[in-house]
Amino acid sequence: MINKLKIINYKSFQNFELDLNSDLNIIIGDNEAGKSTLLETINLALTGQLNNRLLQNELSPYLFNINSVKTYLEQLIINSKAELPSIKIELYFDNPNNIYSELKGTNNLLRTDAPGVSISIEFDSTYQSEYEIYIQDVRTIKTLPIEYYKIVWRSFAGNSLTSRGIPARSTLIDTSTSKYKNGADIYLHKILNDSLEPSQRTELAVHYRKLKETFSENQSIATINESLNEKKGDITDKNLNVSVDISSKTNWDKIITAYLDDVPFDYIGKGEQNAIKMKLALESNTDLEAVVLIEEPENHLSLSNLNKLLNIIKTRNENKQLIITTHSSFILNKLDIGKMILLSSDKVTTSFNDLENETREFFMRLPGYDTLRLVLSRKVILVEGPSEDLIVQRAYKDLYDKLPLENGVDIFCIDGLSFKRFIEISANLQKEITIITDNDGDIEQNINNKYEEYLSNNLVKLCYSLDENLKTLEPNIIDANKSNLSVLKEILGHSDYEDDRLITYMLNNKTKCALKIFETDKTIKMPRYILNAIEE
Repeated sequence: MINKLKIINYKSFQNFELDLNSDLNIIIGDNEAGKSTLLETINLALTGQLNNRLLQNELSPYLFNINSVKTYLEQLIINSKAELPSIKIELYFDNPNNIYSELKGTNNLLRTDAPGVSISIEFDSTYQSEYEIYIQDVRTIKTLPIEYYKIVWRSFAGNSLTSRGIPARSTLIDTSTSKYKNGADIYLHKILNDSLEPSQRTELAVHYRKLKETFSENQSIATINESLNEKKGDITDKNLNVSVDISSKTNWDKIITAYLDDVPFDYIGKGEQNAIKMKLALESNTDLEAVVLIEEPENHLSLSNLNKLLNIIKTRNENKQLIITTHSSFILNKLDIGKMILLSSDKVTTSFNDLENETREFFMRLPGYDTLRLVLSRKVILVEGPSEDLIVQRAYKDLYDKLPLENGVDIFCIDGLSFKRFIEISANLQKEITIITDNDGDIEQNINNKYEEYLSNNLVKLCYSLDENLKTLEPNIIDANKSNLSVLKEILGHSDYEDDRLITYMLNNKTKCALKIFETDKTIKMPRYILNAIEE
């Protein structure tokens, strides 16, 4: 399978390298990070196709990295010999069974002796004279002269390639562009084709050809052709009739479609379509190496159907390398958070292969945690309950005149027992994480001992009340406002309460009281440890 991908000057990737797992890779990242482009490059290097057409037919200046084009145009003004930018995509393979031996060589950017393939878009020197004429007036040149470029597709051994020369099959499932002009689903037909034995494909082609040949034998068609031939001489001196084109031997895959309970594939729900295509891709011939590229499998699927699909992905991926992009924490957790690869907007990648097995298994068993939010947020604050969440948000808004999320600060309300799992993920990202917790009346036992392994970690900021008499959030709020409790009582709607009754009421109605504090236009003081948590 592919163990490394290298991209030079393709779209948003200027000089990019990525190591891949041999089985499962879950690519995550913010919008515009390049996740879709990453899948596109892998499929391009394996098939020579872009948007399901030969790359030569899809050439565009906009395939080139904008910075490389800008540099070329700037240099051209002062130097007519400025080098035209080129695109290069390389895939490096593992070779355990020597199936890629014919692709092995040192013709790659890393100059390593390895099996692999490369595809490049580069200047064609046969157009040198035309190009020199074209650049005589550099003021008129605003973009790349893509007409003078060629496609070079080679193995690392230096041999020219076709898709048949690559042992690994590639299946890209992208629901955004899935139709032929005639309405047939291109992904479905490719996957069906891959799922059939050669003898079955031949049999389909033969029967389809026979079906076309018998078309003209139909009595109604014969009558129509007789009518056309009566006009012989008016239109043409030759016999004119209508029939089906039988010149193509294998075009059954452009016409034949699948039916589900007698309903054509194109007319069933989008979620069902996507699920069937993914399942077919996974269950096709397991004797062949295959790279399955899936763009956001969660699209159009309910949670229960998504769960069924993920179980198939986990159990039926023999001889398959899966590369999946997603915005779903459920997929991330369920498949294995350790297989996650974070792609940032500046094209820096972070792998999570070193996560403890215990943490990986924890999220697989409890996939409901929104781990993707944790990974993509600028700053993380962990709290133990919804009342703490509301109070921290209000304190943050009072201090910065914005809610935390507006500044990329994400507050996670989770069970205190789960703190360790989130801390490990943040540590992997070298991201600071803040924990707000109760002391529960015993700092030594509930803080020092419980969080001992994190106290010396500069990435973990632990915030709690230093007064053991103030065991939880509510007594701390009362203590912070003890000089003017009347305002707090008014906010909570109990101006007549004595202080003792107020604390009892707040402890028995934690979330209700926190919501009133969050929504009030009156000002109250926040506990010091809450302010410590949100101050930059």
